[in-house]
Amino acid sequence: MCGRYTVFDDGENEELFDIIQSAGKKYGGKFKTGEIYPSDCVPVMTRGKSGMSINVLQWGFPGIDGNKLIINARSESVCEKITFRDSFALNRCIIPSTGFFEWSHDINSQKEKYLFKNTDSKMLYMAGIWKIYNNIPRFVILTTKANESVSDIHNRMPVILRRDIFKDWLTDSDLSKEIINSAMPELEKILYA
Repeated sequence: MCGRYTVFDDGENEELFDIIQSAGKKYGGKFKTGEIYPSDCVPVMTRGKSGMSINVLQWGFPGIDGNKLIINARSESVCEKITFRDSFALNRCIIPSTGFFEWSHDINSQKEKYLFKNTDSKMLYMAGIWKIYNNIPRFVILTTKANESVSDIHNRMPVILRRDIFKDWLTDSDLSKEIINSAMPELEKILYA
């Protein structure tokens, strides 16, 4: 599960700066950076008419009861579940971040917050799907079974996308099915105060 993530700009991250700048030109300041919570509006990359487009979407599909947000979708069942299958077929997206949070679940100690980051880049891109509800474009993050770098804290992790597969993820339905079933990269785990 991914319940919070980060879009922290340290001033030296040109890739993130470009994404934020592009969203700012298109949407003004109507999106959030820093620690991202469910229901926040944030920059998300979608397929545009002439390639990739930066848009601002709200995190979470409305739940059946109207109260709870659905913020994640299991990659193993995303093609079958009625809530997600059309979005997976037609509306895949990329969620830019600088990392995501998980909390320890050890019943013998207090919960501790951990930040998971890429080991070889300042950016961490997560796979998602989007859909419009009541004229509001919304997204969820796809999750998969956690690899060794995450599994001691949580049994799920986001599907992580490498830059070289962005186009395939956004445009090729068959390759997208392979991507969600591929091995995830090892991540750096940092105890977050």
